[in-house]
Amino acid sequence: MTAVIIGDTAEAVAGIADGATVLIGGFGMAGMPTTLIDALIDQGATDLTVVSNNAGNGDTGLAALLAAGRVRKVVCSFPRQHDSYVFNRLYRAGEIELELVPQGNLAERLRAAGAGIGAFFCPTAVGTPLAEGKESRVIDGREYLLEYPIHGDYALIRAHRADRLGNLVYRKTARNFGPVMATAAATTIVEVSDIVAIGDIDPEHVVTPAIYVDRVLHVPAAEGVR
Repeated sequence: MTAVIIGDTAEAVAGIADGATVLIGGFGMAGMPTTLIDALIDQGATDLTVVSNNAGNGDTGLAALLAAGRVRKVVCSFPRQHDSYVFNRLYRAGEIELELVPQGNLAERLRAAGAGIGAFFCPTAVGTPLAEGKESRVIDGREYLLEYPIHGDYALIRAHRADRLGNLVYRKTARNFGPVMATAAATTIVEVSDIVAIGDIDPEHVVTPAIYVDRVLHVPAAEGVR
């Protein structure tokens, strides 16, 4: 199976239904798929659960999706930064839910979903409010909490380059959550700055193999956040 090269933003996000769980890549604005997010806003899906590193910056990208009232719940590690005023307003008004997940746990829960791991024990959050309601176990004298994978219906990520099979490479820190989210979703949609011929990416440099990629949208670097 190879990825489908998409030429239209609406086609790229077609099929994302109300109530879907959407994994959105990015670390702040680095690697955030802003073009795909804008297309999702136009598409109209609502009641979404969004999994991302944070809860949006300023009034663009993920913050714009929140401001449009399309998100029911955010699962993230950093819901509050100096410019997270959209999420802050919605949360204080009781208009959005939050599941706070430590960053390492978030990455590992996504990785576990892609690896087919049913659950894992982790010491992070032991003795904090985040441990409430979670199964714990003492292993070799240390307490651990049981954590479950995070599966997505869709992943929206940004990569630097794709070949026409859908193999991906990323640009520096824009790599962040993209690779694990691509493996954790039933359908992975990627916006890329450049599309090259098959064979133009050295196999040793491929980060996300094409087997995990379903749709590729070409967004030249000048149009999107790299």
